[in-house]
Amino acid sequence: MISYFFSGAVTGLAVAMPIGAVGSYLVGLAARERTAIAVAAALGIASVDGAYAILAAIGGTGLQAILSEVSGWLTYAAAITLVVVAVYTMRTAFRRYRGDVGTRTQLSTLTPARAYLSLVGLTAINPATVVTFAAVIVGRSVSEGGSSWPAVALFALGAFVASAAWQLLLAGGGSVLGRLLRTRRGQLRIALCSAFVMLGLAVGLLLS
Repeated sequence: MISYFFSGAVTGLAVAMPIGAVGSYLVGLAARERTAIAVAAALGIASVDGAYAILAAIGGTGLQAILSEVSGWLTYAAAITLVVVAVYTMRTAFRRYRGDVGTRTQLSTLTPARAYLSLVGLTAINPATVVTFAAVIVGRSVSEGGSSWPAVALFALGAFVASAAWQLLLAGGGSVLGRLLRTRRGQLRIALCSAFVMLGLAVGLLLS
């Protein structure tokens, strides 16, 4: 049974390790916010990876038909979401940069729960996450005799643990970057770089 866990872990890393829109946003968020928020955001991404691992494991080839129908809508939804998040990131960054201490404190209203839910939503509609899981799983079940619930659970747990470990590593890197650039100008640069990366990825989604 342990092989299912390791299979899920490999799949989770295959999905998590390419740095795309979600990973870029996580690094930028971790550089600007406190550790609890970065950890919650990382676990939000890993939660979706674990949930998609369950769907992929029990969906089999049937998932391919569903993806072909919703892939276009997912792409547009992800691109729009990236643009909205990028604009919000830039707006907040400029307000923090220009504002006084009281304004900056007031703007830091992001809680761990909100960070978790926002990354769940962003990851859930990220086409790269869905397509990668489908590419790994479609055409084969978790076990030769079918997708038993223990096998599916271990597979999903492996995907969650591996994804969480990688996302926490990214969050840690972002936190270190934030400490190195603790000035207001440094924080502004981090936020703008993160926003421009997301805008670029949104354009790439629409042109692909």
